[in-house]
Amino acid sequence: MKPIVLDTDVVSFLFKPTPARQDIPSTTSRPAWLILVHDRFVVVPSSHDLVLKWAEAMVAARRNGRRIETADAWIAATALLYDAPLLTHNKADDLGVPGLQFT
Repeated sequence: MKPIVLDTDVVSFLFKPTPARQDIPSTTSRPAWLILVHDRFVVVPSSHDLVLKWAEAMVAARRNGRRIETADAWIAATALLYDAPLLTHNKADDLGVPGLQFT
């Protein structure tokens, strides 16, 4: 299975209780549930290659006339480094980064 990079806005949505999300437990059992869900994700550590991709994303976005936040560039760089599509609720944040795939 090919990996997908999740933007923080998607991850926070997964953890936010809403009427449509009846699977999220009450506050008493919530910490255990959060750990269980968190363990399904892979956390990617920072690396020299990731730092270089981040810098490329920042420069490319600015060169394309699109302002990009530091955190958004980190997430875009991770997707680029691992050749993985990005799942986000705010696609416009990353439109200035060439080569970025969205899902």
